[in-house]
Amino acid sequence: MHALKLTQIGNSVGLILPKEILARLKLEKGDTVFVTETPEGVAVTPYDPSLEEQIEAGRAFMRDFRDTFHELAK
Repeated sequence: MHALKLTQIGNSVGLILPKEILARLKLEKGDTVFVTETPEGVAVTPYDPSLEEQIEAGRAFMRDFRDTFHELAK
């Protein structure tokens, strides 16, 4: 666990992540992170949670129309 302090960055308040956390998340300067609320609090992740929902919807669609896609592939 890391205790981090909020700091003034221009007119905003920001959180500076230590290089160990950046390395673990495979983040670099300029990358986008996503903040989501969870039952345990807040999660910061480099992965877009809405993209996961879209991928699962696509997989469900492909499962439902598997026979159709198989015929179209011929």
